[in-house]
Amino acid sequence: MARSEAGRVPGSFRDPAGRVHLLDGRVFRTVTARAIEDFDFVRDSGFYEEMVQAGRVVAATPVDRATHDRIAPEARAVVEHPRLPIISHPYEWTFEQLKAAALLHLDLQIDGLARDVMLSDATAYNVQFVGPDPIFIDTLSFRRYREGEYWAGHRQFMEQFLVPLLLRSLFGIAHNAWYRGRMEGIPAADLVAMLSFRQKLSLRVLTHLVLPARFDRSARSRGLEVDKQSLERTALPRPALDNMWKKLRTWIAALDPKDADETTVWKDYAGQTSYVEEETQRKRDIIAGFVREFSPGIVWDLGCNSGDYSEIALENGASHVVGWDFDEGALAAAFDRARDKQLAYTTLYFDAANPAPNQGWAEGERQGMIDRGPADAILALAFVHHLAIAKNVPLEDCAEWLTTIGRSGVVEFVDKSDPMVEKLLVMREDIFEDYSLESFLDALGARAEIVRVESLTTRHLITFRTKDGAA
Repeated sequence: MARSEAGRVPGSFRDPAGRVHLLDGRVFRTVTARAIEDFDFVRDSGFYEEMVQAGRVVAATPVDRATHDRIAPEARAVVEHPRLPIISHPYEWTFEQLKAAALLHLDLQIDGLARDVMLSDATAYNVQFVGPDPIFIDTLSFRRYREGEYWAGHRQFMEQFLVPLLLRSLFGIAHNAWYRGRMEGIPAADLVAMLSFRQKLSLRVLTHLVLPARFDRSARSRGLEVDKQSLERTALPRPALDNMWKKLRTWIAALDPKDADETTVWKDYAGQTSYVEEETQRKRDIIAGFVREFSPGIVWDLGCNSGDYSEIALENGASHVVGWDFDEGALAAAFDRARDKQLAYTTLYFDAANPAPNQGWAEGERQGMIDRGPADAILALAFVHHLAIAKNVPLEDCAEWLTTIGRSGVVEFVDKSDPMVEKLLVMREDIFEDYSLESFLDALGARAEIVRVESLTTRHLITFRTKDGAA
């Protein structure tokens, strides 16, 4: 493979304006000849720097000539971006995260228009999260506004932002699995098919979803493509474009999940464990001591629930925590914690037995969980028994997976006599003859160094590190 392609990020291939490259752990973006004029215009307008200072857009620092030539000597410009703690995907976000990302996109459109700047598309993948805060990462999506132009990203915004939000707001259906199954978003026609006649009569729904879906269906049935003249007829004067975005923003800002007040299984899990208060405090002390001893930069908290132990990791020196969980209520509580306290804490949806895989073009456009690791450290608290017993994953496979995604960590093993495990077994036959602390220690010890085991009645906290682990 040629040197210039070795660090190319697969997911950036769609944009002819430039590509993203990785080199020595650093992130660079090239600017091609076709994009340099717009790139210079946006930079000189002052809008870009203003958005960077406000924390809305990722910084883009020009590189020296030697670095430029190492990355892509043929490029018209090369800039460096700060590396984010993790790259996430919209199907891993909570409702509130998707909503925050949608509002950021609209704010950039509204504020940009006042400076003659327009976004060329409306993909949700151009937004990432640093802690609870969304940040826009595609510098080349900004370009000069052309008077009277239509909103080319309308359909993309609907399918990647609005439709997934309405799915949860109107029907209480989480967008995650549906979005993941169709990576480019959820078609408006799918949602329209679910709407009642009365819901379809809403002016906003009619304008942004029902009529465009009907037009698209009609065009497809006749084998027609939208031609340039058709698009020109949809041109909008600047005030109309601005007004449309502002009304969309008001609509989206008011959306809430239909099931927001419903109790979820694991939202209050931290307060429902079999620990007495003395053991709970000891568990907190063990996690705090581990983080101080190993000094991990990025910690992944698997089954983070509402984020109690994620916060402890941050308080004791972790630079950033990524909390993973499958329960919408627990993740919502964790996200609220991060936002209210402005923690360096990013929450993401995942099912450990069925995590998001590598997908997209050539199965490399969007990375799965494993390829975004390993983390410096993991916390897997009250987690292994759910995999081993609820999902029938062998303990050897659990140990293999945990040591693949984390260089070090604390894993909690829960005995069969624990009330929480007994609940998992109450409605099924106990076929787990090998489920024991000794078996798990053997499996984990075959793949990593077991630093210590600290027991709390029916639960055991195991600290491990791999060959390249910290401390």
